[in-house]
Amino acid sequence: MALEVMAQGETPIPLNVSFRVEPGELLALVGHSGSGKTTLLRCIAGLWTPPRARVTVEGTPWIDTSIKVNLPPYKRRAGLVFQNYALFPHMSAAQNVMAAMEHSDAAEAERLLDLVNLQGMAHRKPAQLSGGQQQRVAVARALARKPQALLLDEPFSAVDRATREKLYTEIIALRRHLKMPVVLVTHDVNEAQLLADRMAVIEKGQLVREGTTADVMADAAALHAMGIRELAVMLPARLSEHLPDGLSRLDTPSGPIFVPTVEGAPGTRIRLRILAHEVILSRVRPEGLSAQNILAGTVARIVPGSGPGMIVHVAVGDQEILARITRRAAEQMRLHPGDNVHAILKSMSVARDHVTRAAAPESPRD
Repeated sequence: MALEVMAQGETPIPLNVSFRVEPGELLALVGHSGSGKTTLLRCIAGLWTPPRARVTVEGTPWIDTSIKVNLPPYKRRAGLVFQNYALFPHMSAAQNVMAAMEHSDAAEAERLLDLVNLQGMAHRKPAQLSGGQQQRVAVARALARKPQALLLDEPFSAVDRATREKLYTEIIALRRHLKMPVVLVTHDVNEAQLLADRMAVIEKGQLVREGTTADVMADAAALHAMGIRELAVMLPARLSEHLPDGLSRLDTPSGPIFVPTVEGAPGTRIRLRILAHEVILSRVRPEGLSAQNILAGTVARIVPGSGPGMIVHVAVGDQEILARITRRAAEQMRLHPGDNVHAILKSMSVARDHVTRAAAPESPRD
């Protein structure tokens, strides 16, 4: 049930993009406002038709301008979650979900609401729900269509940061139940790294880079399109303990990292987003610093930038940390691949929404 997309056009912006999303995979379309991300989503859903396009699911065309096929939106089995959720205010949560069904089924509506952690809220109307709860109703409604593809258009932009953190964890858990391709439109690189298997970077309607999140975040052209300060890696860790001073200890491949308290019980698998511009490198293990996180590693490679900066890839165990430093600093330290270094990271430089639970171990999909 792979989703394949090709779209080309001149208005509303010059557009030339193609990509493929496998069943159960989440692809994040990332780019600045006006880059063409939502336009592509509208093309998939049938809400906009470019001069040249081909969208297929499992080989069946939803649109193929070369053979004059263009199914209307209601004939495309696409589940679409908008930025503002677009719930019917006079309907209950369950009625909003049933509105998307071919045949109303109250029991199925409740099952879908349970799946998105809205147990016992089936009879509440949107005004009686928080923003995060309304977002989950919108997801349940999208799933009620039994979609062949799930399309998420900036679904977390209308909620506060604390709610976003909880929703990220819930979406990660929900994905274990999803068999269809998922496309997430976002301008938030942190969000894309936390949730996506792969990223496609769009700039001015053009595909700059597509690949795994790790590959994209190491690509200079993609970083330029997203903003160099977003350069980061996702480091796997395991929650070890919560400390009385308000920090949590995370065990990583190269030693412990201390961060502001994160939710979870000891043993919980964590993914930690570390921004390259927050990492300092040292030839020797420093002493007398306020920074609590010092990880031993080896320089894997050094990638020069177009300006005075460069990116140093530091291998820590079987993972990498990236450090954005100046060319002058690299020359003064005489850094070369194979050199031993220490990566230094302040505990308070890791934002709470840069830490999320890892997906549960793989099991057969439901």
